Parts: sequence; structure tokens; C-alpha cells
Amino acid sequence: MLLLTINAGSSSIKFALFDATADMRRKIVHGEISRIGSPNSVFWLQETGQAEITSHLPVDSTHEAAAETLVAWLEKRRDSASFGAIAHRIVHGGPRFSAPQKITDEMLEALDHFRAADPEHLPQEILLIRAFQQRFPLVPQVACFDTDFHRGLPRVAKLLPIPRRYEAQGVRRYGFHGLSFTFLMSELTRLAGTSTSDGRIILAHLGNGASLAAVRQGKSIDTTMGFTPTSGLPMGTRSGDLDPGLFAYLARTEGMDTESFNDMIHFQSGLLGISETSSDMRDLLDKERTDSRAAEAIEMFCYHVKKNIGAFAAALGGVDALVFTGGIGENIQVIRARICEGLEFLGIDIDEDANLNNDGVISKETAPTQVRVIRTDEQQVMADSVMRYLSMVQAPGQTKHS
Repeated sequence: MLLLTINAGSSSIKFALFDATADMRRKIVHGEISRIGSPNSVFWLQETGQAEITSHLPVDSTHEAAAETLVAWLEKRRDSASFGAIAHRIVHGGPRFSAPQKITDEMLEALDHFRAADPEHLPQEILLIRAFQQRFPLVPQVACFDTDFHRGLPRVAKLLPIPRRYEAQGVRRYGFHGLSFTFLMSELTRLAGTSTSDGRIILAHLGNGASLAAVRQGKSIDTTMGFTPTSGLPMGTRSGDLDPGLFAYLARTEGMDTESFNDMIHFQSGLLGISETSSDMRDLLDKERTDSRAAEAIEMFCYHVKKNIGAFAAALGGVDALVFTGGIGENIQVIRARICEGLEFLGIDIDEDANLNNDGVISKETAPTQVRVIRTDEQQVMADSVMRYLSMVQAPGQTKHS
């Protein structure tokens, strides 16, 4: 059967089609609708063995219009009737949801009530789910939550130091990028064996969104993102951690309200806010020598990643492997090198040639700590999760979920 995976972001929709059996998931199509809402919104896809197809969407394209474009393309496929399931990446499951499960009206209602915690992702994700429910009403839809990887966080890492009564409302640290981290740990086991993956691991998902995870014996024990995906490291346009007194200060001095502050920390901060020119690390590197603002943005990003690697090494009691992934982590060698520079005391020692060649292992053979680059695949994790879920609910002797 076919599995469709959907990953809705604040300005994009990534998708993939898998030819699936109980033992194998083969990706046959992957694509993305990017820059939704901007004048240069693009729909592209590539089928296995065929040339990439690209088309431009109308200037006023919205998530609704983007969903219509994707659904229209799917309905043209003669095999669209054989969809076995549709998987959706849900960034924030709140206190109620973490493990992959069938999407119900009750779940959507609960997620809708929790949208205040993640207004940049949850509304778009719910919109996509309802759009596919309308067009493919008989196809089961399954939610795959980005918080699942971190659901076993130690209590000391979950708690926020605010009045305890808020914990009952689900206000605690959750952690995100879980689908990516799940893939990295699976690949690390495949590539290096359980002797490595059961050790003290730091995972670095560095892209427009960025976070680290500290993993011991395959379990997340801490992560940089907390109650929302805005916290932690400075990112492309997100601020990362801030002094909580800043909002009160700006409210008093500039009359800034909640919506304006939210817009600032999500869309005007991070690399973009410091450089005042771009949220793209490649653009900033091109300007680094001639623009001090770009140079400071890069330095800030590398400093905060490096600092948190040190903090997680302390939480883990050392580090056996560091894994880079994400658009920056996978592709920008100079950023990896700058982050690792000065971390020799943790056993991290980069091989310059291996790093420049984007090898899978970029640490020196004599280095105590392995440093690896692994290309992540969240869609693959979603497809695998859905097949496990379907086999569980359809197994003999099991009660099927409604």
C-alpha cells in the first residue's frame, strides 16, 4: 500500500509517498511547497528515477491553497485510491499526546485548545489534517509527535521553576525535533553499533530551527528546547532563550503587547535579528568579511551551540559521540569546525579533510569522541511509526482503535 507523510511548517509543507509493506518502506516521491505566503512560493517534487518537477504558486498563496495544490496532484495519481494511511508530523502534543496514534475529532479539539503553546505550527497542522480528512475520508490519519522522543525526560529536566500549579496545566519542558533525533539514533546504531549508540551522545539538529539533545543509553535526558520550540539556541528567526524580564521591560518602555512580542521572538530574532539582513547561514557567511553584523550573528550561533555541548557533556558525565544534522549541521563545514574548535578537552578533535569532504565521520581516528554527520529523514521515521501502529491495532487478538 501507499503511505503519505505530511510535515507542515509555518511557511512550508514537506511530503513523501512510500510504497510500504510490513517489512519495508520505499520512498517513491518526495517534495515540498515552500515559502507559503511569499511572492516566490514554489511547489516541487521528485519521483524516484525521474526529473524534478517545479512550479510556482500564486503570490497570495496560503496554507489552504497549498493544501489544495498537493491534494490535486495526489488525486491525479491513479494509485491514490490505495492509500493505506496518512501520517502527519505534529510538533507539539501537549501533556496528552506523544506516541503515534490515530487522529480523532477528540484529539483535534484537544490540540486546538493547546494551540496557544505553539501558534506557529499547530494551526497549520490541524488545517492540513482537516483538508485531507475531507478529500480522503476513509483513509486513516496518524499523528506522529515531535515530543515523543523526549517523553521520558527525567523529572528534574522537565520541571520549569515557576509556581507548581502550572504544571497541572501542562506547562513544563517538552523538547522537540524528536522525529529527527529518533532517526539519528537509529542510524547511529546501524552505522556504529549499540556499543556507541548506548553511550553518551549529543545530537545537534542545526537548521533554521535548532536544538540539541543529550542522550544516554538511547534515552533523552535533556534538550535545549523546552515548553515551546522558540526556546533554547538562537535560530534562523527565533530568539532562543531570553531573560523573562525582557517582555515586561519592552511593555513598559515601548508599549509592546503580547502579539508584537510573540512576532518579534519568532520571526524577527535569531540570525536575522542580529545580522539585520538574513536568517540563512550561507548568506551570512558570504557577507562575514564585509559586514560585522553578519559576523556577530555567526559567532553568536556557534558560541551558544558550543556552550550547550559543554553543558550537556556535564549532564551526561562525558561524551562519546557528537552527531550533526539539519541544513546547517549536514552541509556547512565551517560552522561544524567553529563549533568544535576548543572542545578538545571533551575529546572532540576534527579531521579537517574529512570535515571538508562531508564524510560520515569527521573526527580524527585517534580522537576519544566520535563526531559524525548524518543526514536526517523525518519522513522515514513517520512511515515506520505508522506501519508499527497499524500492525499493532490490526494484529490478531488486538482491539482495533475506532
